[in-house]
This record gives sequence, C-alpha cells and structure tokens, in this order.
Amino acid sequence: MQKNDPYAALRIKEFNIFLILRFALVLAWSMQFVVIEWQVYALTEDPLALGIIGLCEFLPAFLLAPFAGHIVDKKEKRNLFMRCIALFSLISFGLFWLTSETIETSWSTKAILYGIYSLVFFGGVLRSFFGPTIFSLIALLVPKRVYPNAATWSSSTWKGANVFGALLAGFLIAWIGVHMTLGIIFLLVLLALFLVFQIKQKPILNKEIYESVRDSLEAGIRFVFNDKVILGALTLDMIAVLFGGAVAIFAVFAKDILDAGPKGFGMLNAALSSGSIITMLATTYIPITKNTGKKLLISVFGFGICMIIFGASKLMWLSILALFFSGVFDGISMVVRQTILQLKTPDDMRGRVGAVNSMFVGSSNELGALESGIAARIFGAPLAVMLGGTVTLVVVAIMGVKNKPLRELDLTRDIEEHEKEDN
Repeated sequence: MQKNDPYAALRIKEFNIFLILRFALVLAWSMQFVVIEWQVYALTEDPLALGIIGLCEFLPAFLLAPFAGHIVDKKEKRNLFMRCIALFSLISFGLFWLTSETIETSWSTKAILYGIYSLVFFGGVLRSFFGPTIFSLIALLVPKRVYPNAATWSSSTWKGANVFGALLAGFLIAWIGVHMTLGIIFLLVLLALFLVFQIKQKPILNKEIYESVRDSLEAGIRFVFNDKVILGALTLDMIAVLFGGAVAIFAVFAKDILDAGPKGFGMLNAALSSGSIITMLATTYIPITKNTGKKLLISVFGFGICMIIFGASKLMWLSILALFFSGVFDGISMVVRQTILQLKTPDDMRGRVGAVNSMFVGSSNELGALESGIAARIFGAPLAVMLGGTVTLVVVAIMGVKNKPLRELDLTRDIEEHEKEDN
C-alpha cells in the first residue's frame, strides 16, 4: 500500500474546482437559511413561523429523496448538478427580489411570507437532488484509491462553509441589511454555476436504463438495508444526531443554565464546530482506514459521553470543553461514514444510496431539533441532553455487539484492491 498522501485529492484539478464550487454553494445556502430566519421573524415575531421554514424544506427533501436518487443514477452527473445550481440561483434571486423596497411597500406581509415559504419549499425539492448528485459526482472526479482523502476534504469544506456562512450572514445583516446580503448570496450561487462548467461531463455508470422506478427504488433501499456495514454507519449517525445532539437548545443552556448570554451562545456553537473542523482536517494526515469500524463505534460512543458531560455541566469552561470534544468525535464519525459509503457503494447505485443517506441525515437533523425541544420541555434541558447521550451509548453498545461486520470493518484491504484497479 502506498504511503498516505494528505493532499492526494487536491492534486486533481477537477476536484479542486469542485471544492471551490461546493464551498461557494454551501456558504450561500447556509447564509440564506440564516437570513430567511431573521427576515421571517422580523415580519411575524412568531417563533412558530421559524418552525414552518424548517418544515417547508424538510418535507420535500425527505419525501422526494428516493425518487431523486433514482433520477441521479440515470442521468449525467455534471449536467444534473448544473441544473440544480441554476434552479437554486432562481430561488436566491427570488428571495432577493422579495426583500426589495418595491415589494415591501406594495405587497402585504402575508403575501411576502407566503412567497418566502414557497421558495423555501422549492429549495427543499432541490435539496433532495443535491445530496445524491454531489455524492455520485465525487466518485467520478478521483480514483478509487483516493476516496478516503477526497471524502475528508469534501466533508471539511462542507463543514467550514456551513459554519462560516452562518457567522458571516449575521455580520452582513447588521452591516448592509437583509436585501443586500441576499444579493451577495445570489452572486455566490452564480459563481458556483460558472465553476460547474469547468468540470467535464462524466459517464453514466448505471446501465439499467430501462429499469422501472419501482424496481430501481426497491433495489437501492434493499442494498442499503442488506448491507450491515452501510446500514450500521447510517443508523449510528442518525441516532447520535436524533437523540444525542443538543444544538437546537443551546440557547436554553446559554441563557438559563450557564448564564452566559448571547456571547456564550456563540461560544457554545463555535466550540462544537471548531472541534469538528480541526479533526476533519487532521484526518487528511492521519489515515482512518485501519480498524475503521472500531473507530466509528468509539467516536460515536465518545460523542455520547461528551453530551452527557455537557448536559450535567454548570460551568461554562467545562461545557465548552465537552462540546469541543464532541465536535472532535463527530468529525471523526462524519469522515469515517463518508469513506465507508464511497468505498462500499457500487458505482451504478451511488445516487440511490446517496439519497438514502440524505434521508437519514436530513431526518435526524430536523427531527433531532424537534426531539430536543420536546424532551427539554418535559424533562428540562440538562436531563434531556443527558438522556439523549445515554440513548446514544446504549445504541453504540448494541451495534458493537450485534453488528459484527461493522465492528470488524477494516478499509485498508479495500484501498489496496482499489490501488491495484487504478494501476
């Protein structure tokens, strides 16, 4: 096996273009979400209106994901990605237009609100295609032996853009206002649209072009649920975020538990995100392909422990430390999961498997926020987080005992086989 090269994927021109493109796209998407939430709350002063935003994006993204995966597997990936970005640019321009002075003075608040909800809904439709398209495209940009390194750089780019976008949006709203911030977001999407044309069209690897939609969907879902390694990796991620996560109620801890105010709220979010980003970048130098299954189980277990400590903590420094290390463990599990999916998924099923992954991840993020809110209301925020962390530990323990293929997974052999294929 060749010596680990932390920059292996970055030596490929099209992958570099893809990373810049993805950074611009995720930066725009995360900024847009923050700006929309701010604008909707400014218009309504109703927290329920913010919940409707999440629902408008979640429902189409979740329900259409299987069909999107089927279409992605049948279509050329570069052109499909280009169409998705082009449609996203129309949504961004629509939001820019809806916040203009002309519309605000001539339309009612309800009409503007319904317009925003409609565009968010169509954004959810696009989101169902973005996930499987990006997952499939990465595999066509780099040789198989570079998949782990490419997954690491791609995940790091996504996480960094997501965190920076949320931070930047807040500053830009204060500096130049909602309307102009949405104008910058539109320009970022146009940049992504320009960059996608710098990537060449790719071959369609699914030869079952006459397969019915039903047969195609059944084949994709059957593959995921019959593969204990992939199903186990997706289940661990879903449970950790669904029950172990506490991002949605950080504000409660900052205000009521730690008495840290808005600055403390920002520090809690920053601690979690910085831990993830630092770890994902570190994995480009430290290979995670040896004893992969054990590393995934340990990282999710460590995440659960950190969340229990965070829930029990009454000290700001201990809470920040717990969240930082929970981010470290989350970063490891994210890279490991993406590497498993890239290496274990057949080329002709990447769209469908990517769609199922989007359903697991998307549902866990949205439903996890709902679960955190309900549990905090019933048990109180500290106990809710500790119970969630405990559930995570129990699931990891069960998975470690019952799922032998995942527990004994070592991707070193897969990498060696792919190196032989590439050579």
